[in-house]
Amino acid sequence: MSKLPHIGTSIFTIMSKMATEYNAINLSQGFPNFPVDERLTDIVAKLAKENVHQYLPMSGYPPLLSKIAVLIKNSYERVIQPETELLITAGATQAIFTTIQALVETNDEVIILDPSYDCYEAPVLLCSANPVRVALNDDYTPNWDRIEKSCSSKTKMIIINNPHNPTGKILTESDFESLETLLEKYPDIILLSDEVYEYITFEQKHISAHSREKLLNRCVVVSSFGKSFHVTGWKVGYLVAPEYLMKEIKKVHQFLVFSVNSICQVAISGYLDLVSVTEIGNFYQEKRNYFRQLLKESQFELMPCEGTYFQVVSYASISDKNDVDFCKWLIIEHGVAAIPISTFYADGKDLKLIRFCFAKDNATLEAAAKKLCAVQ
Repeated sequence: MSKLPHIGTSIFTIMSKMATEYNAINLSQGFPNFPVDERLTDIVAKLAKENVHQYLPMSGYPPLLSKIAVLIKNSYERVIQPETELLITAGATQAIFTTIQALVETNDEVIILDPSYDCYEAPVLLCSANPVRVALNDDYTPNWDRIEKSCSSKTKMIIINNPHNPTGKILTESDFESLETLLEKYPDIILLSDEVYEYITFEQKHISAHSREKLLNRCVVVSSFGKSFHVTGWKVGYLVAPEYLMKEIKKVHQFLVFSVNSICQVAISGYLDLVSVTEIGNFYQEKRNYFRQLLKESQFELMPCEGTYFQVVSYASISDKNDVDFCKWLIIEHGVAAIPISTFYADGKDLKLIRFCFAKDNATLEAAAKKLCAVQ
């Protein structure tokens, strides 16, 4: 008997497999295809011959923990205690899974805002808890009245994703004020803030839960070096939580992972001395602008993209197909892979929208755009 009977092969796997089968340009999965910064690969090459290949402390490499604390202070003016409030994880997905496993109990309810990334619901179900899927408005702003009506004495956690995958939307000051008002009414609810794209924002700057004084004692914030430094395959992230929550999270972490890849932690620690996270947003803003310009003459309608490296487009003027069938048709007939947005909704809500990843080199974006501009 399956513990996850309704969960099958992910849409990312399906679309990437089809892209390979049909030799299509893969703009579906969210990973860069351009080279990693040579400063980072040079550090790795040097470290390969050094004594950095054994277990590190369970919480993480101490110099890296200290540098992350400085990074958070510089980015958000938040002072954290790295020994008790910070944990290095095997990617953000493991951080999210571990947090939910540690803090959510049988029959608790967890509010998930749709469209939502697919790693939120499964760990809730594995806790024998109940995911409560609440749809965002059609413009992807939160409907706080709807969210509040979904809260109850059983609500243990609310998960937010900011900047938001798949839509590229960023929460506003007003959104955080509404969230804080809601949480004041429900003092036992924990906030899980997935901020893996925190440094990939454009005209509107990211507001982090780190910067909200009212949230700090009841919030777990998840970050990703894989996303920030274009090394998704390294699977290195981190989470920040108040000590009383972190104690519980570490209990699960030690039996799930224990410690994270040593050479990658030491390499990132050295790299943080050389790189500025402020460069990341500018880099991807140029990618976004270039990709949008390339698609200007296409029949696709470009949706706003405030952050992340994803561009959502409407194909409503092109086809009446549902978005899953349209994505399959786009691969087979036009040689470009995308992700259908309906798969991020519990009810499969179809707004004729699909998601492209623009974290690609310019040659790939140009080749893809040429094919997309031919779609009628």
